[in-house]
Amino acid sequence: MRRADRLFALVQLIRGRRLSTAAWLAQRLEVSLRTVYRDVADLQVQGVPIEGEAGVGYRLGNGFDLPPLMFTADEAQALVVMNRLAQQWLDPAMAQAAEMAVSRVLSVMTPAQRERALRIPVYSPPWGLSADEQPHLQAWREASQTQHILHLCYRDAEGRDTERSVRPLGSFYWGKVWTLVGWCEQRKGFRSFRLDRVQALRPTERRFVPAEGQRLIDYLRGHGVSASDLQ
Repeated sequence: MRRADRLFALVQLIRGRRLSTAAWLAQRLEVSLRTVYRDVADLQVQGVPIEGEAGVGYRLGNGFDLPPLMFTADEAQALVVMNRLAQQWLDPAMAQAAEMAVSRVLSVMTPAQRERALRIPVYSPPWGLSADEQPHLQAWREASQTQHILHLCYRDAEGRDTERSVRPLGSFYWGKVWTLVGWCEQRKGFRSFRLDRVQALRPTERRFVPAEGQRLIDYLRGHGVSASDLQ
């Protein structure tokens, strides 16, 4: 990869995440840590507002943008495949957004490029989330973004039903199974729930403010995972 292309890719990677460690960037770019440090320093000298430092992580400051991107044929195919997966395994609103995003990308490509992208023989069979799971996943995701407490009816592995108030924090996809992570107000601790065992999920008017020790980052740290490890 030419250095100019690497610098461009570096900015794109940093722009696409809230915080990117040098180790993660080096792995994605297939270069050494020293190269990442040098490239970041050079970009900062050129006026690119990269914030952060070695050992902590980097992020792009406000007010910086790049010209519109042109996608390669392989990138367009990847977007088509990801959209096919999204239609089966994301909630309805996110699936629709993915469909619209891919349509916009394909609309600016030539007919030949668009045809090649759509003809990639990689598919997701139509037996993803059930009709009951889809709205539950969407309600959990939206409540985690707006910080609304949810009323949850849940059936555990032994078939016992419980009702509780939960602060939704995040959703994790494991391949055919979604796990919903939250802070249970009744148990006063983190709990994870399998999406396919949720019996009912209802947003309430109550909102919560993430408190120290009750945040998603605290849950991840308790499991030996850092936020930068998530994709």
